[in-house]
Amino acid sequence: MNARFDSIGLIVSDMAASLAFYRRLGLDIPAGADSEPHVEHALPGGTRILWDTEEVIRSFDPDWTRPQGGGRADLAFACDSPDEVDRVYEELVAAGYAGHLKPFDAVWGQRYATLHDPDGVGVSLFAASA
Repeated sequence: MNARFDSIGLIVSDMAASLAFYRRLGLDIPAGADSEPHVEHALPGGTRILWDTEEVIRSFDPDWTRPQGGGRADLAFACDSPDEVDRVYEELVAAGYAGHLKPFDAVWGQRYATLHDPDGVGVSLFAASA
């Protein structure tokens, strides 16, 4: 078998809200994508992140229902410094996104924080501790 990891898919209830969140994290997603039912963005190294509306998923899986709860998958974004972890976290929380773990100095040697995207996906921010 020669399967290779290619992409991460997110199912979103509001495409524009989700893309706005990820743009704030530095992803260069065209503004015109906000009204699309499916969006793809190539990450450095070639892996892609994919967004699909709930309607797209139901078009081929009519029994699909929105999951309750969360915590099964998280995304992580590397920051250049501990100060950047703090700054990005505070900017996103000030913009109305849900913080989960305020920035802290983790025992594993990183400045670390977690918040949630508009659909409840955990998003971690981290940088090597100074």
